Amino acid sequence: MKKLINDPLKVADELVEGLVDAYNGECRYVGTRSIVKTHIPENKVALLVGGGSGHEPIYHGLVGRNLADGAACGDIFAAPPPNIVLEATEAVDRGKGVLYLYGNYAGDVMNFDIGAELADDEGIEVRTVLIWDDVCSAPPAQKQNRRGIAGLVPIVKIAGAASQTVTTLAELEAVAKKAVLQTRSVGVSMAPGSIPATGKPTFDIDPDMIGLGMGIHGEPGVGEIPMAPADELTPRMLNYLFEDFEKDDEVAALAAGDEVILFVNSLGATTMMELLIALRAAKKCLTGKGIKIYDVMVGPLVTCQEMSGISFSVTRMDDELKKYWEMPCQSVCFSKMEGRYGG
Repeated sequence: MKKLINDPLKVADELVEGLVDAYNGECRYVGTRSIVKTHIPENKVALLVGGGSGHEPIYHGLVGRNLADGAACGDIFAAPPPNIVLEATEAVDRGKGVLYLYGNYAGDVMNFDIGAELADDEGIEVRTVLIWDDVCSAPPAQKQNRRGIAGLVPIVKIAGAASQTVTTLAELEAVAKKAVLQTRSVGVSMAPGSIPATGKPTFDIDPDMIGLGMGIHGEPGVGEIPMAPADELTPRMLNYLFEDFEKDDEVAALAAGDEVILFVNSLGATTMMELLIALRAAKKCLTGKGIKIYDVMVGPLVTCQEMSGISFSVTRMDDELKKYWEMPCQSVCFSKMEGRYGG
């Protein structure tokens, strides 16, 4: 896999340096490897995201106006160590506490938990909300064990907006938990990505097959299925989301009249052409069930280098989540105008 890099072992550091340069003064490089907004208001409840590098633009590309206040960045596909988490926490804290919001992976949980303990020793209150939207990684009764995948983008967008107006850490935690509970994602992978340090593919798959439910690092899903046209594959994938809402005792099933954010994500190599073809199929499937698309997101926002694949995420909205969704946001990697695209 050809990549335009320098030292393969310094890729994560250099990409974060480049991202800070792209922000042109709006963000700064902190400590070992964190990115933090230059201007964070005093007495603001802070939002810190983070995770492994190599999935750009997440997580550190979601730092910006009405988004996260900072991101703790790990090495390629690796969790940020506790010292980086602490450095980022200290940099974003404005005296009202810090919410950690990140994907549910064992390494991230361990290191962020240690970071939270270190922050507590420094007098900083921290609460954590884990993102676990991947329906193929555990059944509804065990959803807290699921991986966090593309659904983290609408969740971070909503939480970032909420962090601008809430006055307590508990309020921000509650909004983030609601967004997580109402978000479900499913993905497929058609070809692997690679790790810069080795240049080797992260997994092997037959050219005529696709991995259903594979994770954003190439983790196994529910199995391999034959490649299919977009109009056949899309409703098959969305059915996993419908069934998950139906089987989850904590939420109501998706029903006619419900409004959702629909996010069609590329894992890196899948083109916008393919995403748009899948989007039209997804819209037909949802509207056929009477589910209203409140807003649409489409593009490569949760990636795995040059992995070929697609994921669908839905977030069911209510009046509170709509209020936060409609707030404009801006970062180098993700921006949204005020309101919603449909009206």
